Amino acid sequence: MRRALLGLTVLLAVFAGLRDSAFAVPVDLELVLAVDVSYSVDADEARLQREGYFAALRHPRVLQAVSSGPHRAIAVTYVEWAGSFYQRVVADWTVLRDAASIESFIARIAAVPQQPASRTSISGAIDFSARLFDDNGYEGTRLVIDVSGDGRNNHGRPARDARDAAVAKGITINGLPILSGNENFGRPAEDGLEEHYREEVIGGPGAFVIPAESFANFTSAILSKLVREIAGTLPQLASPVP
Repeated sequence: MRRALLGLTVLLAVFAGLRDSAFAVPVDLELVLAVDVSYSVDADEARLQREGYFAALRHPRVLQAVSSGPHRAIAVTYVEWAGSFYQRVVADWTVLRDAASIESFIARIAAVPQQPASRTSISGAIDFSARLFDDNGYEGTRLVIDVSGDGRNNHGRPARDARDAAVAKGITINGLPILSGNENFGRPAEDGLEEHYREEVIGGPGAFVIPAESFANFTSAILSKLVREIAGTLPQLASPVP
């Protein structure tokens, strides 16, 4: 009897896995946009950061990249983070396949007020983002976490430990360090921030860093980054977004 029950349990588990896989929506990419909202990002910078994502998502190059894959669709979620104790999903998983779905996703983000918090835990952001891929209803060809922020990891476990754990699960992490510092808080740009992202944050197949010199030119950087992540093309950094 015990063997029969064990066999039935195994069969049910296999069936559940097949069922979940069968009902998962196939997409070319599952992408977490993980955005720093720590106190070092003041209200004006936070606004520029969101507006940068909105402008980049609306750009024809992004829609062209989305349409270039076999499934002509990607799944995206937007997360804001600060210390290891603070991560929140601002807009849950959404399929982007056309201009209308992109506008709907943007509207969901814009409807949620920004809430800054203390400290900067890139490791917390990665750990939280990595869990969002589990049983999310999508079956992506690639899994990517897109981390943007203006400071080093200074809270929680080391960023490289979270990076290594995510990469072991088949996730790629790309980075967008913002290099300008914050004059309003009397905080200069952090030396070596781009190198910190290259050495401690990014990882996985094809992982890369595209820095933004400031929040003012954030849109150009995130546009290049999104196009490369979605379509796998090389970034074009020289020309600003029209």
